[in-house]
Amino acid sequence: MPVEIVWWGHAACTVEDSGVRVLTDPLFARRLAHLRRRRGALPPAEAARADVAVVSHLHADHLHLPSLARLAPGTRLVVPRGARQAVPGLARLAGVRSLTVTEMVPGDEVGVGPGVTVRAVSARHDGRRLPFGPHLAPALGYVVQGARRTYFAGDTGLFASMAEEVGPVDVALLPVGGWGPYLGPGHLDAARAARALAALAPAAAVPVHYGTYWPIGLDAVRPHEFHAPGEDFLRHAGRLAPRTAVRVPGHGERVRLP
Repeated sequence: MPVEIVWWGHAACTVEDSGVRVLTDPLFARRLAHLRRRRGALPPAEAARADVAVVSHLHADHLHLPSLARLAPGTRLVVPRGARQAVPGLARLAGVRSLTVTEMVPGDEVGVGPGVTVRAVSARHDGRRLPFGPHLAPALGYVVQGARRTYFAGDTGLFASMAEEVGPVDVALLPVGGWGPYLGPGHLDAARAARALAALAPAAAVPVHYGTYWPIGLDAVRPHEFHAPGEDFLRHAGRLAPRTAVRVPGHGERVRLP
């Protein structure tokens, strides 16, 4: 049975496996603080339809409360352990929307549908809610295991034990850019993402976390960092991981990965 992926922009994807829809880091805003959505229409109502939503870390472009408020009542929400303490609005939202919140650390696993599980894995990223706030929750990646194994990396830097901790996977959703002209530590650019791909060795990969949001007023500052990461990743992956089929979808495009 194939896995179907829809990239909604930034790190938001729907992974559909065995009839179960897993939504990653939903962000459906036209604007977030100083960031403006510059490419791709706002996702339709269908984008918020999910059996489970997973949040990789607490940064506002990954844990976005207004976007989570679009989830149907009763949806399961998987977050890093400590998220409800660090983001009080999350607990309030979960109560109002009757969301079932599961907090996880690396190694935890939860069943999310018939024959489908979500396992939390490590990420190397400072994912606290505020740049100088307390570090109450880890940054995570997730492996969705059903008919296939799909790795959603969230935000992460490259680390030596990545392939060992993630384990064998069939599909990798890897961040290849950011939302500004420079990437700090704890991120993957296109070249480092290709190195991660070579270590993970999945059958297929999709680049995410690029080409969607950009700071207002910085359109002319290093614009290639906004436009180029997807195709750059395709080029680097062809050299470092030639056996992996890389798909570079447009916003809202559905890809089927056998």
